[in-house]
Amino acid sequence: MTHVIEQSLLQEKLYRRRIEPGLEVFVLPKKGYRKKYATFSANFGSIDSHFVVEGEGKEIVVPDGVAHFLEHKLFEDETGNVFDKFAVLGASSNAFTNFTNTTYLFSATENFPECLEVLLDFVQTPYFTEESVEKEKGIIEQEIRMYEDNPQWRLFFNLLEALYQEHPVKIDIAGTVESINKIDKDILYKCYRTFYHPSNMVVFVVGDVEPESVLNQVENNLNKYNHQPLGEINRLYPTEPPEIVRDYVEQTLVVSEPLLNLGFKETDVGYDGLPLFKREIATSLMLEAVFGSSSQLYNELYEEGLIDDEFDAGYVAEVGYGHTVIGGETAHPEKLYELLVAGIKRAQEQGIDAQTFEHHKRKMMGEFLKSFNSLEFIANNFPAYHFKNINFFEYLEVMQDIKLEEINVRLQEHLDFKRMACSVIKPLK
Repeated sequence: MTHVIEQSLLQEKLYRRRIEPGLEVFVLPKKGYRKKYATFSANFGSIDSHFVVEGEGKEIVVPDGVAHFLEHKLFEDETGNVFDKFAVLGASSNAFTNFTNTTYLFSATENFPECLEVLLDFVQTPYFTEESVEKEKGIIEQEIRMYEDNPQWRLFFNLLEALYQEHPVKIDIAGTVESINKIDKDILYKCYRTFYHPSNMVVFVVGDVEPESVLNQVENNLNKYNHQPLGEINRLYPTEPPEIVRDYVEQTLVVSEPLLNLGFKETDVGYDGLPLFKREIATSLMLEAVFGSSSQLYNELYEEGLIDDEFDAGYVAEVGYGHTVIGGETAHPEKLYELLVAGIKRAQEQGIDAQTFEHHKRKMMGEFLKSFNSLEFIANNFPAYHFKNINFFEYLEVMQDIKLEEINVRLQEHLDFKRMACSVIKPLK
């Protein structure tokens, strides 16, 4: 049965169908768009290495990097490389793994039903051999070593290692050279059968398509595979203390200019749904007011020559963890650090006023509406929020309800210097 969800502020209609044994399928028709975009996402990311499935009883612990390894391997089948199948149909395909989920996608201007069938089929038909798994280890090892020399990547993960004591978010998404060498085809199949079950997945399609036709195609495809019900997956994570590991970490790499990131660790965690969405939006609004390109602090730092247009402040809100990251490239990291801390203290003393609040609220709502012209933006964000029991399309309604008092509370509570760490990359001498 198809449900139609009307989003009045966005003036969109979203079509939803749940297909047994539990696959959620969403279609957003966008009339007049040439390109069509589809994603098939699994609620399985790099942090999901310790779990137990209801009814099985036994706790499973797998090496770091399995989710990313699986993403690589699913593009191979008995006949060769799946990328080639999309190319023949004139489509562009890709995939990505992050901390919490894995998404397979394609975009096409023609042959959409054929491309959708390829996407649905290859994600549901794993093919791993010991030989192909061993070969893939070499490829992923090269990728890991490449990122070890990537300044932005090291800046970010050094910061996470400084913020988190136990949580696996501090571990590289691809794992380590040591951990991937412990992966074999049995581990891949075990994780695949657990996390790539329809009840742990979502399909999202956006573009100039006929919703019922797409929904029926997905349902007919899924029925071919005769999936059996799966018990609930219980993900097990270590208890993360509120305290950070260290307040400063520095590394030297081949860079032309130093890089600096300040990080603030979230301690208000452990829930999903609307409360999580409200916290995310309120915190992002607070950061925009304090650090955004029209803020007093941003302009002071810019005029001092301490930051450029790439300077950014962003917040991540997940069920079990969260953090803010602020920074960018700077010729004088010590001076930037000093003025950022002083600017945060000043903002906390003065508070965010009503005029600033309303200005940035309107700005962020406008940017969100503009982003809805991008099919990629919609399709890549919706599944990630869906897995957190959040309807991403409710962003504008939630933003409208945010009060000035809420963002001033976030300014005081979240930007806590006891939970702050600094990561710096400096050039090799």
